[in-house]
Amino acid sequence: MLLLLGLCLGLPLCAASTREARPRDDTSERVGLRVPRQVRLLQRLKTKPLMTEFSVKSTIISRYAFTTVSCRLLNRASEDQEIEFQMQIPAAAFITNFTMLLGDQVFQGEITEREKKNGDKVKEKRNKTSEDNGEKGTEMFRASVVIPSKDKAAFFLSYEELLQRRLGKYEHVISVRPQQLVGRLMVEVNILERSGLESLEVLPLQHSRQKGSRRGEDDSGPPPSTVINQNDTFAKVTFKPSVVQQAKIAQNGILGDFIIRYDVNREQSIGDIEVLNGYFVHYFAPRDLPPLPKNVVFVLDSSASMVGTKLRQTKDALFTILHDLRPQDHFSIIGFSNRIKVWKDHLVSVTPDNVRDGKIYIHHMSPTGGTDINGALQRAIKLLNDYVAHNDIEDRSVSLIVFLTDGKPTVGETHTLKILNNTKEAARGQVCIFTIGIGDDVDFKLLEKLSLENCGLTRRVLEEEDAGSQLIGFYDEIRTPLLSDIRVDYPPAAVEQTTRTLFPNYFNGSEIVIAGKLADSSAEQLHVEVTASNSKKFVILKTDVPVGPREAGNGVAGSTRPEGGGAGGPKHVERLWGYLTVRELLSSWLHGGDGPEKERARQKAQALAVAYRFLTPLTAMHLQRSALRLDQPGDALGTAAAAGPEALVQSLRGASPQPGPALKKPYSPRIKVSRTSVDGDPHFVVDFPLSKLTVCFNIDGQPGDILRLVSDHADSGVTVNGELIGAPAPPGGHKKQRTYFRTITILINKPERSYLEITPNRVILDGGDRLVLPCNQSAVVGSRGLEVSVSANANVTVTIQSTIAFVILIHLYKKPAPYQRNHLGFYISNSKGLSGNCHGLLGQFLNQEARLTEEPAGLGKDPQAGKQPETILKVKGHRVPVVWKQRKIYNGEEQVDCWFARNNAAELIDGVYKDYLAAHPFDSETSFGLGPSRAL
Repeated sequence: MLLLLGLCLGLPLCAASTREARPRDDTSERVGLRVPRQVRLLQRLKTKPLMTEFSVKSTIISRYAFTTVSCRLLNRASEDQEIEFQMQIPAAAFITNFTMLLGDQVFQGEITEREKKNGDKVKEKRNKTSEDNGEKGTEMFRASVVIPSKDKAAFFLSYEELLQRRLGKYEHVISVRPQQLVGRLMVEVNILERSGLESLEVLPLQHSRQKGSRRGEDDSGPPPSTVINQNDTFAKVTFKPSVVQQAKIAQNGILGDFIIRYDVNREQSIGDIEVLNGYFVHYFAPRDLPPLPKNVVFVLDSSASMVGTKLRQTKDALFTILHDLRPQDHFSIIGFSNRIKVWKDHLVSVTPDNVRDGKIYIHHMSPTGGTDINGALQRAIKLLNDYVAHNDIEDRSVSLIVFLTDGKPTVGETHTLKILNNTKEAARGQVCIFTIGIGDDVDFKLLEKLSLENCGLTRRVLEEEDAGSQLIGFYDEIRTPLLSDIRVDYPPAAVEQTTRTLFPNYFNGSEIVIAGKLADSSAEQLHVEVTASNSKKFVILKTDVPVGPREAGNGVAGSTRPEGGGAGGPKHVERLWGYLTVRELLSSWLHGGDGPEKERARQKAQALAVAYRFLTPLTAMHLQRSALRLDQPGDALGTAAAAGPEALVQSLRGASPQPGPALKKPYSPRIKVSRTSVDGDPHFVVDFPLSKLTVCFNIDGQPGDILRLVSDHADSGVTVNGELIGAPAPPGGHKKQRTYFRTITILINKPERSYLEITPNRVILDGGDRLVLPCNQSAVVGSRGLEVSVSANANVTVTIQSTIAFVILIHLYKKPAPYQRNHLGFYISNSKGLSGNCHGLLGQFLNQEARLTEEPAGLGKDPQAGKQPETILKVKGHRVPVVWKQRKIYNGEEQVDCWFARNNAAELIDGVYKDYLAAHPFDSETSFGLGPSRAL
């Protein structure tokens, strides 16, 4: 078997590609037969792997996004094939899990430390230039495997990211590139913002410029089949195009990005602060402030490689930007190739004449010579430093360099480290450098470091794209500085670990995000203080945020925390803190010097990434064949993206080629399953182990009746209902009809609300996320104490908090008689976690004991009615006449002797038959004096 897993850059696909994995056939070279083009095309189409499902589910909680991608493929070829799964993910995201299903085998990704010697290699790989990643920045995840002929494979990829605010909007981008029409294609995004949603919009699909893709007929709004449901704080966006709709968008399959943009309500000047389970996150994005003056130098590459469209588009963009400068701003222009060409040797004010002269200078630039990046930066920084030093500037201002190039340093200083050191030494933290790289030949790694080390940002522009509009868009992000020298302080005794708290500038439409860990989570308040410079004055903002343990979700906005647990609930703030901390440590490691600080940053980043299961340049992912046993509940957190505030985080596990006895023969005597059960027509069996008694009874219900089997909703939070289906009685029988269980519904309310619906064909698991498991395939899924194990066409085992376990047997008939129906049997294998108040047709006997006595027939009724003594069962205060019988259980392969209670157990069970009828499959109302409880 070939198994390949990797994270790489530079591929514009999210699809399944294929290569035949077969021995080389030498006869194909000896026989020069020519295959017609149409036949070759049909052969390729016939053997191309069929993608039966491509679905993406994202949940965004307080700007932090959890995303899971599911892809299922079928090898239709008559030979084994190597099939490759590819997914384009945001460059800022961390992969948290990858799981692959190949036939009956399940391979689970495990995040481990990467050996130190490989660090440099990975570092360069992740920073390599790439095609089609444009302004947004993407990376490509790949995994390939050889799939046997006619077999299936499934891939599950999870990643997390913090959404960045640009131009006043958060943007969530999902790559949808199956490259073929898919039977089931779905994108679902759930957004929960406690401070309130504002201006939510779904953009038209953003198609790449690859052959075979085109825009749909209507690009004025969301893609066809998009449904948006929204209230004040929650939104659900679903994109589920049919095959026909997919074909209208792109004949050979969708090839584009599904994009959602939104913002949140902002009422607090000091920002939105959320405290949860010992961690906090602080979002700071003030508005309605007067802009700070800018001192800006535009540095434009005019080397020979900029000839043609690149230079023309850049000139047009700068014309627009010059018109956008404010009267209080000052600016200058530098063109550079092998020579540095300065428009004016000082910064000038923004006047109509100066703007006109600057446009004329830019217009006459001509491409020639090499690329002196170091010289151009040194000259620009000197212009800014001289202006600030020699002018009595009353207002506080911000000094910026906007630097654009399409190449690598070829003239003057060409050593990357020297350029970085020279720039950092000259800027001294007083000048922020914003870099733009155009095309594939640019040294983007150098530009990225220049910006990171000098309080700036960097963008990449593809050569075939509109460089002008990209440049204008980038400038718009930095055109309006509102604050400078921002410092955010928290009491040192209250906070032990925070991310970065010093920021040189804040630009309108962006956002500052700080996350931290509380030293004492039992404290009642967290003091927050923000200081910054705003034009002519010094700004100080203060507040106290409530931290009480029962109000952990409350922040300045006064909202409550989302319900549920896992990544989608009280853990999302902690994971956001881990995400930001790892990113900052990686930046210190990648862009720091060679001293001990760099090594300490590496060690901290690596340890934290392993702890939170982030795939980074310092960690590696290894696929391992998964065991049947589920990890501890906490481990499930990092294995998949959460699906919502009450999500059931899935930890996909599967059966090995030779499953253990617990799944191989579920009704084998080796399995410790209690006799307490209901099966067949339906026949109930109750085991009293201490008394060494087994009691059985029948319940003759009607088709469609829903019987309450276990009712412990108020205590353990578990309810089990069974729905009956009818069938004609066998010929010559005394019954008019038979009834069987066709559906078993299990409702769980603790610690998470979820339910299972089990039929002979499928298992539906819904805990906020909906998961459908076919009963003809073995699999194990679960998290946070709930495990569901499916043994193909045999049984379903449900384990709750390791103290409650149910086994549902699957009865299938290849050629059923008229009186036979595919049905289910329900067995209680572990009832330790059920309370003493448990009730239901089976549940009422679980914590009881019974004993037998012999009494004269008819005692208490008519002493002369009979002569033979009567066996009486005493249980729960009931006196029940019983007779000796034999019953077959465990799929009819084990005989059980039992004491049979006649008359539909009228004297055995509490109440009457109708007391055990549920209103619907998910009804959890209780009765028999236990008090009502809210239905799920």
